[in-house]
Amino acid sequence: MPGDHFIAKLSNSMGARGLRWAGRLNVPLYRLSGGRVGGKVGDGPVLLLTTTGRRSGQPRTAPVLYLERGEAMILIDTNGGNEKLPGWSHNLKAMPAAEVQIGRRKVEVTARVARGAEREQLWRACNEQYEGFDDYVEWLERTPSVWVLEPTGDGGTPQRDPGAEEDGDVGTTRESAAAAADTSPSDTI
Repeated sequence: MPGDHFIAKLSNSMGARGLRWAGRLNVPLYRLSGGRVGGKVGDGPVLLLTTTGRRSGQPRTAPVLYLERGEAMILIDTNGGNEKLPGWSHNLKAMPAAEVQIGRRKVEVTARVARGAEREQLWRACNEQYEGFDDYVEWLERTPSVWVLEPTGDGGTPQRDPGAEEDGDVGTTRESAAAAADTSPSDTI
């Protein structure tokens, strides 16, 4: 099996558009097989993340590499080392309620961005599982966000975060055009 650094270079060479196409192929295969097909990137597990499109209001599903931490799932929006933010990151910022599918199990979650010491600790833990994250950050001009997805205990749906517009951590980039660009529901990693 190819190593994480090889996979990181391959995913980065595909570009954001190539990753979207790979995601579009991965989602139905993952669903049909219960995650047996498309459920790993190297040794790292993949989940299906369904968010609400920030502009369309429609469900958008993307395969995303994750780290399990207790009941929480940790995601990093590196988009394979591509400057363009993955659509799921924009969508979670606008509406933190989402659904996660791991294998055949589906869980309603609420998302938040990790900050400070928690972010650093989770970054290290994610990189221990999949070493490609450190490669991606070398290629980026933005600071990737580390997302924490926690199961929604009461079944309620959180509303749009009123402070989300002022939150400069999500998708911080030196190129505002990259952050404002249209993204696809199938952006991965």
